[in-house]
Amino acid sequence: MSLETVSPDTSLSSVTTCKRILFIDRDGTIINEAPPTYQIDSWDKLQFYPYVFQYLSRIAAEFDYEMVMVSNQDGLGTPSFPEETFWPVQNFVVKSFEDEGVHFSAFYFDRTFAKDNAPTRKPNTGMLTGYLNNPFYDIENSFVIGDRITDVQLAKNLGCKAIWLNNDEKLGSGEIKDTVNALQPTIALETKDWKSIYEFFKLGLRTVVHDRNTSETKIHIELNLDGSGKANIHTDLGFFDHMLDQIARHGKMDIVIETKGDLHIDEHHTIEDTGIALGEAFAKALADKRGMERYGFALPMDEAEAKVLIDFGGRNWLVWNAEFKREKIGEMPTEMFFHFFKSFSDAAKCNLNVECKGENEHHKIEAIFKAFAKAIKMAVKRDPFSNYLPSTKGVL
Repeated sequence: MSLETVSPDTSLSSVTTCKRILFIDRDGTIINEAPPTYQIDSWDKLQFYPYVFQYLSRIAAEFDYEMVMVSNQDGLGTPSFPEETFWPVQNFVVKSFEDEGVHFSAFYFDRTFAKDNAPTRKPNTGMLTGYLNNPFYDIENSFVIGDRITDVQLAKNLGCKAIWLNNDEKLGSGEIKDTVNALQPTIALETKDWKSIYEFFKLGLRTVVHDRNTSETKIHIELNLDGSGKANIHTDLGFFDHMLDQIARHGKMDIVIETKGDLHIDEHHTIEDTGIALGEAFAKALADKRGMERYGFALPMDEAEAKVLIDFGGRNWLVWNAEFKREKIGEMPTEMFFHFFKSFSDAAKCNLNVECKGENEHHKIEAIFKAFAKAIKMAVKRDPFSNYLPSTKGVL
């Protein structure tokens, strides 16, 4: 046999509603990997993933998911990986989690090697056929939690979403990057820690898809306030794209902006309307402000000093104290910086106070955008253990 399995429970007496499942990888996810062999075959190799007990036990206690362990164990039962070196450690891992209130309903271990391309080996679904096309399981609203890109591919093959504990810095280039990009619709959360996974289940991701179309501009925005800093910005204004990219990267938000404007006339509508559309997207994403910090501030850049104060308190206002000696930076008129932030403030219903001084015009405006990003990051931070609304009025 290539796997150990406990059959899914499909008895009518045990099922009242469709069960959602967390298919959880083992090595690299709940315990650390052990290179170069990647076999946890001795006690000295056993090390639990940081904070996994704290947050997985909360997930088990607070959410109605069945937990299933799914793992490739190359060559288990062969001379290269004897049974007697695997099971004592595995049984200890299981008992440790049970002591913390985490109970796995089933365990699936594929014993084959990658070269065998067995149907039971992740990301293939052969180990998990009992869950597919099964009316007792809600696969669409289930998750695979794992550290490998193969875990994400498993989620896609199962028809559910992936929570990716991505600690592999080598996945950012070449063919692997193309694979990762193609799997983005499957990835519900990309993170490095279990705290973020718990927050995802507790609070959800604040994601918005927003379109704003007028006779002058057509704007498409995708915003994830709880992202990792990914940006895909296209406004046909290079310097403006560069500044908007700062918001995503330094604010740790994922932002897609596609703007088509009447640049044959001038840049005004493109910049101003992008500010409005982005502000509208933020207003939608921040519809529920419970547990949120609400306020933010920050930041120097070389000789330039920028201060941006922000309050997502539901009232728009802009105080602007920044002057520029040049008419343009890149192809962007410096007078339009004020208009962008004014448009954002009006649409997001936030109070903005922007101040900057320095010598280099590029540094000054870049410092403002970076400080703006840091201020937003600080203000939208949420406490998953709090239901507090940050207002004495009781409403925001």
